[in-house]
Amino acid sequence: MSARNPGMHLDLEWVSKVRVNTQAVLKRAQQIQGRKVAKRQWQAAWLLKALTCIDLTTLAGDDTPSNVHRLCMKATQPIRHDLLKSMDMHDKGITTAAVCVYPSRVADAVKSLKAANSSLPVASVATGFPAGQTPLKTRLEEVRMAVEDGAMEIDIVINRTLALTGQWAALYDEIKQFREACGEAHMKTILAVGELGTFTNVYKASFVSMMAGSEFIKTSTGKESVNATYPVAIVMVRAIRDYYLKTGHKVGFKPAGGIRTAQESLVWLTLMKEDLGDDWLNPRLFRLGASSLLADIERQIYHYVTGRYAAYHELPMA
Repeated sequence: MSARNPGMHLDLEWVSKVRVNTQAVLKRAQQIQGRKVAKRQWQAAWLLKALTCIDLTTLAGDDTPSNVHRLCMKATQPIRHDLLKSMDMHDKGITTAAVCVYPSRVADAVKSLKAANSSLPVASVATGFPAGQTPLKTRLEEVRMAVEDGAMEIDIVINRTLALTGQWAALYDEIKQFREACGEAHMKTILAVGELGTFTNVYKASFVSMMAGSEFIKTSTGKESVNATYPVAIVMVRAIRDYYLKTGHKVGFKPAGGIRTAQESLVWLTLMKEDLGDDWLNPRLFRLGASSLLADIERQIYHYVTGRYAAYHELPMA
């Protein structure tokens, strides 16, 4: 995980001056998507890199201890051993970055990983996920309970009402309280960009979240109608860069929601490399929130090793 972000005093003057050039953002998004991606062994290497940045996630109403256990086992051995051996990568300790579950499933995930002798961190969503529309007292208690059960990372959701009505000081105060409730756990702040209305709001919410001490900013809950899009990501990434230039502190970025193909994961890595630099090409500063992405990456790795695509029964369930 990234180093602690101590945050800074709320600079409302900075926030009030922000204006985002929509046309420039859309043009940059087109450029990123139009990049040629690496082929053959270079593509395989980039896909393994993407895999190590995945927060392997299950956030379903029917989550049970058994499917959380299966998720944890998949996270600790995401690619079939014989495929990694063919690439001479079997002894490199390749795992996903973390597993991400609801607060009530944290204890199950911690237990499964401990039994597997894995130090993989458990991340938990909290603060009234996904809507964030529960009382502040309840949201804070949810964070504390997830940390008590062993979550090392907490993905909080912001109160969109405060962002949409321009109550930036109130939003800053709420996030600071969440940061405090996290204690030793790292905090990722979900902006729910599909519900913020404008790019300018996305930039302001990003900056306020970082000023309040977020170690990561994350696009979406995955439950909104619009999730991780490249234009929104560019706005958030520029906010991360500006915050770094202003404070010297590096904040991580996590796109989430609707990221399903290996090809998309390569575009996200390209965006990180070009707009933030190589420091952001590792799980300390970059995560991909996904549930079905891993299956496609494993499929592409299988194709690279064998020259053909796997039938569904040939790969362990993701």
